[in-house]
Amino acid sequence: MIPPPVSVPTPEDLVRHHTVYSCVMGSRAFGLATEASDTDHRGVFLAPTPLFWRFDKPPTHVDGPADEQFSWELERFCELALRANPNILECLHSPLVERIDATGEELLALRGAFLSRQAHRTFVGYAAGQRKKLDADVRQYGAPRWKHAMHLLRLLGSCRDLLRTGELTLDVGDDRERLLAVRRGEVAWPEVERWMERAGTEADTAEPNSPLPQEPDRARVEDFLIRTRRDSAHRQ
Repeated sequence: MIPPPVSVPTPEDLVRHHTVYSCVMGSRAFGLATEASDTDHRGVFLAPTPLFWRFDKPPTHVDGPADEQFSWELERFCELALRANPNILECLHSPLVERIDATGEELLALRGAFLSRQAHRTFVGYAAGQRKKLDADVRQYGAPRWKHAMHLLRLLGSCRDLLRTGELTLDVGDDRERLLAVRRGEVAWPEVERWMERAGTEADTAEPNSPLPQEPDRARVEDFLIRTRRDSAHRQ
């Protein structure tokens, strides 16, 4: 007897039924939310292993199905985290967890394995790209997009503190009101520029003596991924 064809879930169903971890990100996770703030949902789904045996592979990421929702397949998420992608590392450290299973718990237990001094290069590099956009806005419009300026300051401060302490903390704490003043355009652009330059210099200074390792623990993460894929295959 010929077995029936395997049903292939839609990308949206992969998020609905195979999410291992989801959280809230953006201003709400950073302690910068206001009444007008959106709620950004981010997550990780584990595509069933048999789907990788087909010519058409599962998606590496899915936008939706809900508004302001974005998810990554586990392997892609780990790959980006090992590269010290700022958005991915922050997702792993969100204080606002919405959904988590045993695989998600193990993923969070690996947070330290993803952290390394590579974060200096990726965070500061991302900040440099955003700074160019802000400078272009100032030249064209006479002022930056203040919300983006606020988040750039937050990112630089987060990078500096990560390199100093070896821990990634998202909540801005005592800097909240000062950062929100930037968002409202109440801080002069030259002062914001000085703040950015000072935070960048502090991050550069912290990198050589950081308690973080030079490289992430790729072998430990790969072991987790292989075991997770194997367990998924056995369940199928």
